Amino acid sequence: MSGKIKIAVLVSGGGTNLQALLDAEREGRLSSGTIALVVSNVSGAYALQRATGAGVPALTLTRRECGGQEGFEARLQQVLTEHGISLVILAGFLSILSGDFTEKWPERILNVHPALIPAFCGKGFYGLRVHEAALEYGVKVTGATVHFVNAIPDGGRILLQKAVEVCPGDTPETLQRRVMEQAEWILLPQAAEMVCAALRKGECDA
Repeated sequence: MSGKIKIAVLVSGGGTNLQALLDAEREGRLSSGTIALVVSNVSGAYALQRATGAGVPALTLTRRECGGQEGFEARLQQVLTEHGISLVILAGFLSILSGDFTEKWPERILNVHPALIPAFCGKGFYGLRVHEAALEYGVKVTGATVHFVNAIPDGGRILLQKAVEVCPGDTPETLQRRVMEQAEWILLPQAAEMVCAALRKGECDA
């Protein structure tokens, strides 16, 4: 495979992880793949503006407009196919994809989780809730994990992890920011490049 792997990034909010990917591609750290599409399941998400500003096609698909989960996933699959997408990255995508959908993309969907899996992960652990749980438990080290997505929330094969120190006086918000800056924004582009490079070589095991 000589061309770059086409990547779709799924978002729900501000798109800071999307920005990290866009920056990595612009700076040449993501060179085996190219961000070819951004899809938001939330109307008006700021991530869409980031995509448009970078010249990346962006669209919104909501469950309500698509008639529920099944309709949403059918439309998403259609859009991904139309754009020739080979890798999907969940970057702050606050929705769980069904097993029927993920089975169509075996080890072709990446997610970044703001904790060191298997800690503070699974159903209900997303966003600030992860960092609240880490602080309540009193851990001294947290971090982020990039993993493949399967039918089990946060249950796919782990690709990369990076530890981040928990500091005295941390709030969920300050801890969230540090984990993003010191782990998520570093790991996600690294994992994307790693998987895209493997796909370009025709390897199944990234």
